[in-house]
Amino acid sequence: MASKEQKIRRNVRRSYIISTTSITLVLFMLGVVSYVTLSMLTTAERLRDSVVVSVELSPEMEDEARVVLLEDVEASGMVRSVEFMDRDAKLEDEAFRQQFQVDIDMLLGDNPLRDSYEITLTKECSTVESVEKFVSVVRSYDGVEYISIPPVDIVESMHATISHLTIGLLIFLGVLLFISVLLLNNTIRLAIYSKRYLINTMKLVGATKWYIMRPLLGSALKQGVVAGVVASLMICGVVYGAETYTIEGIKMLDYREVGIIIGAVMAVGIVITLLFSAFAVNKFVNMKSNKIHLY
Repeated sequence: MASKEQKIRRNVRRSYIISTTSITLVLFMLGVVSYVTLSMLTTAERLRDSVVVSVELSPEMEDEARVVLLEDVEASGMVRSVEFMDRDAKLEDEAFRQQFQVDIDMLLGDNPLRDSYEITLTKECSTVESVEKFVSVVRSYDGVEYISIPPVDIVESMHATISHLTIGLLIFLGVLLFISVLLLNNTIRLAIYSKRYLINTMKLVGATKWYIMRPLLGSALKQGVVAGVVASLMICGVVYGAETYTIEGIKMLDYREVGIIIGAVMAVGIVITLLFSAFAVNKFVNMKSNKIHLY
């Protein structure tokens, strides 16, 4: 008798470990795919917000004309921000000096750089057509000496590629979520199935429905918490690796966004485990004793 009880307990323990491991892996996959998808979305938005037009001003341009240009640019509705760059500040910039590796002021005897407005366009106006339209308007102002624009076509191409990848990842995430829910449902039902004779025994001795369900739901809650914590730690490892060996140009998520993903993983693990456990326990509690052996 004792050997049979030990065998049942061993089977229950094994089932608990297997189901917890399965839940952990499912939550880990959901968290990682969510992290990658959000990173791609963030990168796409960053690309669209990174189109900067540099407008160099002639030294003869009057201050009043500069103010008019600035006001008109800001009122165009195409600009997210404008930063004035002084020619002397440019020359003193350490990154600029390292790029040329010479003292230009001493070499040429004068500062050849120009004052400029560094204009960041809105993401809605980061297309080739919008940039060309904006540049043609700015170039018409007297005193504008040179306009430098980024390779917008490359930015558009990269943005389109990332957008397509993101859509693919979102579809994959949806399919993965659907499969994960089915997998978790079956895993939890099998875990409760291994306890069906225990549930039936408690019914036979007169235990109430809630008395039977309470410890099983408590175990499910603990299982969801453990799976969520382990999955979160694994996700943190992936995030650390991604930040350490990230591809240049790919924008990783900040800690707040990672925290939201981890919180969502924890919540999904707990809610789904409790919900499916409640359904499975309720099924065996309401089942007639003479039909237990049929399942």
